[in-house]
Amino acid sequence: MTHDGTERSFTGPLAGLRVVEVGSIGPGPYCAMLLADLGADVIRVDRAQGAALVGPNADFRTEVLHRGRRSVAVDLKHPRGHEVVLDLVASADALIEGFRPGVAERLAIGPDVCLAANSRLVYGRMTGYGQDGPLAQAVGHDINYIAQSGVLSLVGRQGQPPTPPLSLVGDFGGGGAVLALGVLAAVWEAGRSGRGQVVDAAMVDGSALLAAAFHGFVSAGTWRTERGTNIVDSGAPFYDAYETADGRWLAVGALEPHFYADLLDVLGLDAAGLPDRDDHTRWPELAKVFADTIRERTREEWVTRAAGRGCISPVLDVQEAWVHPHNVARGTFVDVAGVTQPAPQPRFSRTTAVVDGPPPVPGEHTREALAAWGIDPDVVRDWERDGAIRLADQPAPVPTQEGSLSDEAP
Repeated sequence: MTHDGTERSFTGPLAGLRVVEVGSIGPGPYCAMLLADLGADVIRVDRAQGAALVGPNADFRTEVLHRGRRSVAVDLKHPRGHEVVLDLVASADALIEGFRPGVAERLAIGPDVCLAANSRLVYGRMTGYGQDGPLAQAVGHDINYIAQSGVLSLVGRQGQPPTPPLSLVGDFGGGGAVLALGVLAAVWEAGRSGRGQVVDAAMVDGSALLAAAFHGFVSAGTWRTERGTNIVDSGAPFYDAYETADGRWLAVGALEPHFYADLLDVLGLDAAGLPDRDDHTRWPELAKVFADTIRERTREEWVTRAAGRGCISPVLDVQEAWVHPHNVARGTFVDVAGVTQPAPQPRFSRTTAVVDGPPPVPGEHTREALAAWGIDPDVVRDWERDGAIRLADQPAPVPTQEGSLSDEAP
């Protein structure tokens, strides 16, 4: 059942897949969201006490990365806390966790004990630096991991410091998305071999993988390592963003000759009077011509002039993107409990993926979720009396041991 008493749908292509998500931050929740969006039944194991969000948001009800799953509140440092996870693991297809190496083992929910409870289990591990190597125990954030992988050094304008690309490359693309792919690949293999395994996903490794093409270009000598001097890193004047007369921005993408010809036509420029687009030494001159020309009209005037061409797009802010006619027609964004957010992706012709409910508060579904996964109600009541689990509307018990779900990594 969802928060409002309606039946849970699980209509997506992963319907029937059961996943235990040990609560963490960043890439772990993103991985779990991707799986839940596509129909997996994901139970999030939250802290029984002291649960909090990291970042600008402090409201669990609006934390989009937690959407579509149920939450049970467990004190993993309670003597019986690990029992809850192991009982869930017994009927799960996968578990994902984001502790530093060795922490899950100390909490008695490491791969060995979990695979002993369910030999077909896929055990997904998400860290910054991986399960081994000199930096395995180091902590950090997205910016540290993409710095280590070489990616950050490539992002930014010429003569300017490296520019953090939000948390997209380490946390989400190189972290959560790569872990989701690894978990699904291992589940696929387990269906044939009957054997589970550990998936070791590291944000350094994953962000390096996202930049595979550019590592290849550097190795082949076809990419300048100086930022902002190449074709898609703001170096090329025909692949950049320019300010318009009304203080908005226009994205120009005209790499191929026919797109470049369209761009000049839209801008009303004659190639004969311009610097050679293939002469890198004259790119700054060409960029100034484009910038001066584009600043003469508003963003919408340029968009109108470029209609039907693929060389120019408006740089929409987030709220503009929500209501753009194309995005509205496609249902690219959805409203869930008053929060606008991206819809599940990709699209499926038969097994529709939907957001199956808003983000929960920690422990909101403790009894419901455990019952749905076949845990004996008497056992659940024992855990509740002992303080190993907690309901969302219960006061947090005085801990017998310090903390819960601590040492989360990264």
